Amino acid sequence: MENLRPHLRPTLLLAFPVMLSQLGHVLVNFVDSVVVGHIGKVPLAAVGVGVSTTSVLLVLGIGLSMGVVPLVAAANGRRDLPELGRLLVASVWMSALAGLVLAGLGQLLPSFMYLLGQPPEVVALAGPWVQVISLSLFPLMVFQGFREFAGGLGLTRQAMWLSILANVVNGLLCYALVYGRWGAPEMGMMGSAWATLIARGLMAALMAAYVLYAGRLRAERAALTSWLPTGATIRRAADLGAPIGVQMALEVGAFGLSLLMAGWLGVTTEAAHKVAIDVASMTYMAASGIAAAATIRVGHLRGAGNLGAARQAGFAAYWLTFGFMGAMGVLLILTRHIVPYVYITDPQVVAQASTLLLIAALFQVSDGLQVVGLGALRGLEDVKVPSVVALLAYWAVALPLGYFLGFKLHMGAPGVWTGLLVGLTIVAVVLLQRFRRETEPTFPAAVAAAQEQATV
Repeated sequence: MENLRPHLRPTLLLAFPVMLSQLGHVLVNFVDSVVVGHIGKVPLAAVGVGVSTTSVLLVLGIGLSMGVVPLVAAANGRRDLPELGRLLVASVWMSALAGLVLAGLGQLLPSFMYLLGQPPEVVALAGPWVQVISLSLFPLMVFQGFREFAGGLGLTRQAMWLSILANVVNGLLCYALVYGRWGAPEMGMMGSAWATLIARGLMAALMAAYVLYAGRLRAERAALTSWLPTGATIRRAADLGAPIGVQMALEVGAFGLSLLMAGWLGVTTEAAHKVAIDVASMTYMAASGIAAAATIRVGHLRGAGNLGAARQAGFAAYWLTFGFMGAMGVLLILTRHIVPYVYITDPQVVAQASTLLLIAALFQVSDGLQVVGLGALRGLEDVKVPSVVALLAYWAVALPLGYFLGFKLHMGAPGVWTGLLVGLTIVAVVLLQRFRRETEPTFPAAVAAAQEQATV
């Protein structure tokens, strides 16, 4: 632990703003769910189905944009300004184009929602909501393109403040448009989708303005030779980002399918699942802030040729996550009968959500350790094997086990969530062992990486 102490404070300083920024994505859904939940359990379940289906697209895009972070961190470690200029252009173009594609795909989702086996009244409300919320994927991806470049340089506070501002705007607009307050039209649950679209557009514009005009980034902008991207740089970023996006989509898709399984048990169970998954998502996104800091720290130190310090930075992030998520698990156990009332007062929904929150408390540490493992490995530009691990753990183990426990053994939603607990634990253990092995001084890959950085 002694060798890790110098890395704890720098990791926390990077992680805290990213935590709040990452939480911003989840808080949008939280606000939508809380405001809509007080209309009734059917609209709440509809928002849950909408979030589950669009979240796969959202995290696929976010993961793709994250591929630039270790490249920027490594180039910054070498202070390679021309490379940083190329990476800025590649990040913005790749993310913006991905946003257009994802927004277009989102318009097609309602045509397939009737195949998911959900209650008809839920699907009828969810379809139009999904089409509007999918439009917000384009400005969100533009935001990500600028944000991930800045994050790779260690500039994380700007995105944090913009996320806070956007959530305030979203909350006020959501309340006004859902209930028709302050002269706004009363749009019901559709108001929450339009509020999110407007708030994400604001985030994109302000993040772009920061990167393009901030004095802190003058040197990186001066190194730009063209705003047209180079194919080689985009391919490098995409080669890292695509596996990250796939891994994140596999994980979120597994949780999304678990919500659909809950929907097969009825609207009440589906609404309870939505409450519990929202709470678990908030603690997860906080842990993903530490994971993002691990990517930046490990990537920067690796780029500077100090793999030993990169290893220590990764393990410092592991210990921080273990402490934080352990505390969150205890907090969830203590508050599991209180938190559901923030969303809804239906006693049946509250009772089922309380049970699911207990299982969520049990997988907090596993959930945190697996995401920080992913972050640390991204700093090593190791992204393909973790994607395979996620595929096998979630789709070959967690979901089949959850289905068996939930439907064959008649455990219901708790059985489905127990399967998720097992899957998360498998991923956490495997990735921890992989990071430990990849950064061993005598491991061939570590030796090769050190030699490569020494020749850059």
